[in-house]
Amino acid sequence: MGEKLLIKTLEIDKSIRPHNQSQIDRIQSSDALKNGEFNTGQTTFGKYVSWLVFILGLTYALITIGGILSIASPAEQIGQPYFLLMELLIILIAPLMGVTMISVHFTTDPDYKIFSLAATCCMFVMATITSSVHFVVLSTGSQLTAHYPFFFTFQWPSIVYALDILAWDWFYALSMFFAATVFRKTRLEISIRITMITSGVLSLTGLLGIPFENMQLRNIGIVGYGLIGPLVFLLIGISMKNKRVF
Repeated sequence: MGEKLLIKTLEIDKSIRPHNQSQIDRIQSSDALKNGEFNTGQTTFGKYVSWLVFILGLTYALITIGGILSIASPAEQIGQPYFLLMELLIILIAPLMGVTMISVHFTTDPDYKIFSLAATCCMFVMATITSSVHFVVLSTGSQLTAHYPFFFTFQWPSIVYALDILAWDWFYALSMFFAATVFRKTRLEISIRITMITSGVLSLTGLLGIPFENMQLRNIGIVGYGLIGPLVFLLIGISMKNKRVF
């Protein structure tokens, strides 16, 4: 009788143990994430999105340079097919920049998450404004542009031009400044921090084109987000290899 009871107890213990062990594994996994353990799914996603932003941004920069070289004077607007390609790339790149900042936020130490959250919010505000502007310009076509140049041309002064300056020279710059705060540990992170600050300062300097009514000064901002910006996202992608999710 005693042996049968002992066998029955062991059988019950075996049937319960796997269930309890799975609960323990889930708890340990949750604690690991809270303590900042590696999560290859999220960090890998962030890495590839960052690199995609770099590739698309580099493509945008090359097309922009080609467009500038194709015009007779700086006062002219870049023509086709450069303009069309630039519009499509901006609509694609801007949201991906916001997604990259989400990855940065999830891999930021808890003490600095307020800054990564602010960077993410500013980047999505930028993405919303510039995507709306470029989609409207792209979808309305040349007829509205010809009839209402004050609203729909990228020649100063115009409404869409002012909104795009607000998006890139202000909100993008703010996102860079906030995000730079969270990169402070390794040599790579310090390089990212310096590059972000440089990109932000140059973008912010582009605002000087408005009070001086000189869009050549505004081109300094284009250097900040158009040339330095892709490098920022390349470095973020590289840093994701050794990042932890908090």
